[in-house]
Amino acid sequence: MTHQDIPLSAALAATAEDRLFFDLAGIEERYASLLRELPGVTVRFAMKACPVDEVLARLAEAGAGVDAASIPEMEQAVRAGVPIGGIHYGNTVKSDRNIADAHRLGIRDFATDSLEDVAAIAEHAPGARVFCRLAIDTRGALWGLSDKYGCSTADAVTVLETARELGLTPSGLSVHVGSQQMTVEAWHGAFERLAEVLTALDGRGIALDHVNLGGGLPVPGCLDRHGRPLDPPIDKLFAAIRDGMAYLDSVGGHRLGFVVEPGRYLVAGQGAIRAHVSRLSARRGRDGRRQYWLYLSCGKFNGLYEMDELQYPLVFPTHGGPGVRRVPAVVAGPTCDSDDAYSPGHGLVQVPEALASGDPVWVLSCGAYATSYMTQGFNGFGPLPYTCVDGGGAGGAGKARGG
Repeated sequence: MTHQDIPLSAALAATAEDRLFFDLAGIEERYASLLRELPGVTVRFAMKACPVDEVLARLAEAGAGVDAASIPEMEQAVRAGVPIGGIHYGNTVKSDRNIADAHRLGIRDFATDSLEDVAAIAEHAPGARVFCRLAIDTRGALWGLSDKYGCSTADAVTVLETARELGLTPSGLSVHVGSQQMTVEAWHGAFERLAEVLTALDGRGIALDHVNLGGGLPVPGCLDRHGRPLDPPIDKLFAAIRDGMAYLDSVGGHRLGFVVEPGRYLVAGQGAIRAHVSRLSARRGRDGRRQYWLYLSCGKFNGLYEMDELQYPLVFPTHGGPGVRRVPAVVAGPTCDSDDAYSPGHGLVQVPEALASGDPVWVLSCGAYATSYMTQGFNGFGPLPYTCVDGGGAGGAGKARGG
């Protein structure tokens, strides 16, 4: 762990029980660093990445809004101190009742990507502002997000023209380059698609006031599923975004506002789990080869949902130092479910051979989606409780909850 992780390291070392920790000061610093990289942007935290009240409150105090995908998320954000004007309905999938309930709460900005959705917004949220999500190429991301969401260039023009005809305000466009996007090319493609639609809308007398660039900002500190370090070219990515923003300003012929929806970028490296070893065992498979398996007290269903696409860094605090003999192992969680494991076909993890049941394990860089993807008790393994630390001191504590 680096000097920046000292609060988390101290918290992990101080507990003997399994627990998830979030560093509030670290999250706030990530927010500040994002504003330094992208001056003038409006930040709407993708709260699905970490629906923790203390995190929402800290970001709200710093000036961040929220990208909400459901009524319960909106209500939680308001309770945590996020002003209603700082929340938009970022989900293109919503029922008539969802739209009406959001409108009653005071939500006035709605994402959309279809004529059916626009018609429903016009009926149940009259006068609302709508921004249309475009489908783009998300190659280069660990998780691509454009199959379920987003429409074509031609459809986007039709959707926003129809919104105007129905008394709505066509206010913006949005994209998402995919979660943990590692390439500059994805951003270049996104800006070209946005420019194409802005030009087409300008020809129809529609001048938008903002572009929502979504999330996808990657974080270092993890390994891919083969055990290779994920080392995103973050400086080049930010440079490409700044250049793209300037390009869209020139295409639109007027100053645009820009919104970003970071989730993983703000919280991934600011969360860690104290778990323990259930068992390190070795057995022969069907091919006759001996294979080590490291079973942890947490896994896919209680904190480490993304283990199908990445490997979380592991620290074994009672087995450090030079000369420790290590063995290659498949890492797996505690449940009686075959999905609760890294695939043996992916990279094996080097772990101390002397690990014993009960030894502590620190799982790093797991602050994103750790709480929101936890089951309520699959196989009897309940969600981890969490504690927020702040500059080395403990903050609020409670049960992890989904959002």
